[in-house]
Amino acid sequence: MDQLVRAITRDGAVKAVAVSTKELTERVRNIHKTLPVATAAMGRALAAASMMGNALKEEAASLTLQIKGGGPLGTVLAVSDHLGNVRGYVQNPQVDLPLRQDGKLDVGGAVGSEGTLTVIRDLGMKEPYIGSVGLLGGEIAEDLAAYFVESEQIPTACALGVLVDRDQSVKAAGGYIIQLLPGADESVISKVEGGVLAAGPVTALLDRDSSPEALLRTVLSDFDVEILETSPISYQCYCSRDRVERALISMGVRELEDLLAEQGGCELGCQFCDHIYRFTAQELESLIHRMKTQ
Repeated sequence: MDQLVRAITRDGAVKAVAVSTKELTERVRNIHKTLPVATAAMGRALAAASMMGNALKEEAASLTLQIKGGGPLGTVLAVSDHLGNVRGYVQNPQVDLPLRQDGKLDVGGAVGSEGTLTVIRDLGMKEPYIGSVGLLGGEIAEDLAAYFVESEQIPTACALGVLVDRDQSVKAAGGYIIQLLPGADESVISKVEGGVLAAGPVTALLDRDSSPEALLRTVLSDFDVEILETSPISYQCYCSRDRVERALISMGVRELEDLLAEQGGCELGCQFCDHIYRFTAQELESLIHRMKTQ
């Protein structure tokens, strides 16, 4: 079961969150038929969105992470609810690139580095909070760390990883975000940096032990860590026929009449779960009639 763990060091200097996301990343691979480099990019984005979304707490809140790097994958989008449950898609899931020289998937090359990482926090208010930074390299974790420093002035260490097996299934996935709290001095920064360096690649850690708590305790081994929250997370799409119908209504009477004349009925697919919603000519006529008489 995929899990999210939130923690703080007992000295009050550092807060941290980690996730294991193997199952939900495998789910998104099956839904969107992603090839390995797209699976890795999508998995990293989902892990990041889950950790950031879970921090919102307001029940109707959501967080959207949008990465447009100009690479062959196109847009990578991940959306989280306030619990850390996520959904997402990648524009071009069938992109396939050669491995990097070190034998790893070339996520940076697939995402691209000529673009932006945008975070949209919707807290149910009139206007969502939107923050955006230029991409550093498209590997996502360092881009996210840069976002926290630039947009929120929070020194942050971030690691995200997806290990793809030989059969293209997801072997391990997850990551962590470690942030300094106000008042943390240089010695704390050194201890965090040392712990991150000593721990090594996050995929290797998760492959050995998928527990996000174990991940945090390994990376923060120089600190006394207190676990604040442990909760299950999953891939969840909130699409429904009602929502799709509202989307059709938002098109307006004239466009729906054109659609009816040209195609008879229509089929609309959810970009997050690929569920197809079909509307017959009669159903479209009924919808148009309702709109005209309201």
